[in-house]
Amino acid sequence: MIILGLDPSLASTGWGVIRSEGARLSHIANGQIKTDPEAPMAERLAALQAGVAAVIAAHHPARAAAEEIFVNKNPQSTLKLAQARGSVLAACGAAGLTVNEHAARLVKKAVTGTGAAEKAQVAAMVKVLLPGVRIAGSDAADALAVAIADAHLAKHP
Repeated sequence: MIILGLDPSLASTGWGVIRSEGARLSHIANGQIKTDPEAPMAERLAALQAGVAAVIAAHHPARAAAEEIFVNKNPQSTLKLAQARGSVLAACGAAGLTVNEHAARLVKKAVTGTGAAEKAQVAAMVKVLLPGVRIAGSDAADALAVAIADAHLAKHP
C-alpha cells in the first residue's frame, strides 16, 4: 500500500510517500511545498492545494495521513495553520483519498518511542526506518514520520 504523509503548514507543507508491505516500509519520495510569504492568502492556499494534488497525481497513494491541528499560543498562527491544513485536506478529498489524522505526540511515539521527541530525533529515526532516504527538509521528515506512523497504526489500531 502506498501512503502519503502530510505535515501541513502555510509556509512549507512537508510531504512523504512510502510503501507499506506487511511490516516492511520503503521510501518512494518526499519534498516540501513552499509558498511565497508576500503572496495573498488565497494564492498561498491555492498553491498548497495544487502542490498536494500534483504529488497525489504523481504517486497514486491509496490513502493519506496528516498531523492533527494543534493550538499555538498565538491564535493568528493557529488560524493560518488551520487554513493551510484545509487546503491540503481538500486536495486529498478531491482525489478521493481517505485521510487518517494523528496527533503529533502519537506520531513521535510511533516513530521514536517517545511522544516528547525533538525534530532531530524524529528525522534520525526516519533515516533508520527508511535506509538510504534523502530527506528534503525538516517538514518532509515530519511528513515521512506521519506516513510511517500511519502504516504502523493501521496494523495496530
